Amino acid sequence: MLDALLTEALRSHLPKIVEPIELVASLDNSPTSAKITELLGELDVLSADINVRFDGSADRRPSFRITRVTDPHASVTFGGVPLGHEFTSLVLALLQVGGHPSTADADLLDQIRGIEGTHRFETFFSLSCQNCPDVVQALNLMSIINPNIEHVALDGGAFQDEIAAREVMAVPTVFRNGEKFGQGRMTLEELVAMIDSRSSDRAVEKIAAMDPFDVLIVGGGPAGSSAAVYAARKGLRTAIVAERFGGQLLDTMGIENLISTPYTEGPKLAAELEENVRNHQVEIITAQRAERIDPAPRVGGLHTLTLESGAALQARSLIISTGARWRRMGVPGEAEYANRGVAYCPHCDGPLYKGKRTAVIGGGNSGVEAAIDLAGIVKHVTLLEFADELRADDVLQNKLRSLSNVTIVTGAMTTEVLGDDKKVTALTYRSRADETDHQVDLDGIFVQIGLLPNTEWLDGTVQLSEHNEIMIDGHGATSVPGVFAAGDCTTVPFKQIVVSMGAGSTAMLSVFDHLIRTPQDTNVSA
Repeated sequence: MLDALLTEALRSHLPKIVEPIELVASLDNSPTSAKITELLGELDVLSADINVRFDGSADRRPSFRITRVTDPHASVTFGGVPLGHEFTSLVLALLQVGGHPSTADADLLDQIRGIEGTHRFETFFSLSCQNCPDVVQALNLMSIINPNIEHVALDGGAFQDEIAAREVMAVPTVFRNGEKFGQGRMTLEELVAMIDSRSSDRAVEKIAAMDPFDVLIVGGGPAGSSAAVYAARKGLRTAIVAERFGGQLLDTMGIENLISTPYTEGPKLAAELEENVRNHQVEIITAQRAERIDPAPRVGGLHTLTLESGAALQARSLIISTGARWRRMGVPGEAEYANRGVAYCPHCDGPLYKGKRTAVIGGGNSGVEAAIDLAGIVKHVTLLEFADELRADDVLQNKLRSLSNVTIVTGAMTTEVLGDDKKVTALTYRSRADETDHQVDLDGIFVQIGLLPNTEWLDGTVQLSEHNEIMIDGHGATSVPGVFAAGDCTTVPFKQIVVSMGAGSTAMLSVFDHLIRTPQDTNVSA
């Protein structure tokens, strides 16, 4: 079950267990049960602190529970085999149930310990979903340190009947006490805020007490992370504000064009960027979304960043690196059926459509790659491209055309998403060549039609292009003195990770030059 690389990883981590743990399996006659038996057997021999039993009595099978022997409340449960992207979740669960401390913020951990009431969480994930581990690991941690919280993480591929019965159309999907609680990527901070009603008030109070910064960076993707590290190394008082670290990296699978790194994956790179920033003297403010900027009234004064939570921060300079997001089709039915058949991440949600009919909207590299991936899982893929020919690289087109369960339709304008009020049942498109309308019956639609910059909140503040990108010069400067920008939210012509990293460092070096050449106006305050 575990290859040599995974076994070696476990050997290096399991000595961190300080409290004995027990793994109790509740099995049936399924192939998944056989895999769990094999996995637990391999874990059993890797550490003297792990004891395994196969006589569990849980109703949901196949599953296994990880419990601290000295404190049975410190436990988590996995339904299915947590490998793939969830291997890290398994390792962290073993360590944290075994008493190894979490690296999360101490104040946040105290807040989790204080949560009252009964919270029984169930999270449906897929092994190919790069968004799921954050949610699984966050809820696992909460269930380990607070006896009022329980968590079961379920591989949707092993519980297809339950997926269908509970109408789970996207992962991760979280239920609390039997009711749908949340969907999509959620950080530990966001989950705590959803449970603890006073969380937002405490965050606002903490932010309000912060003194002005030399530089405030808005956005935690490659550009923002690069800028933060460069700022800290220049000795500037620095803060980075982000909803979550990583940006689009969190929705990116294989990365093979990052210089000096032959291969990595988006979530792994995002975690490494965050660790790099945290190793410097940077104030990190997460789970916050920017609302507006009030530029300094005079050169050398303080800019004010107001957040949607009502909190406000001040700084002598700003770097905006808010990135971009997936473009929506903008047709009737799309919003109504989002996460109920309309999806934007084939790697995450593709396994939920095993044996079903799907469509991919978009004939660029992303769309064709999505169609190729889906073709290995689903019954049939229809790829719809607005232009008269596909725009993807020839090697991808050749691979796509070799697949027997793929239909390619070019010159097709998607016009509507249809459903039965619960889930998607079809889409309609218009042939641009002859203006005829067509309907494709299906179960899922994956939209892959490019990106939109996250700049709506800046309208009227800095100059934007006709495509709503922040207009910058060669130094990353915007139309507002002291405000700089970097990455995919700007007019930089190439949207690449390595370009964003360079742009972040360029903007930060420009900020440093701006600050040392601009006397601070001590007469200007908020």
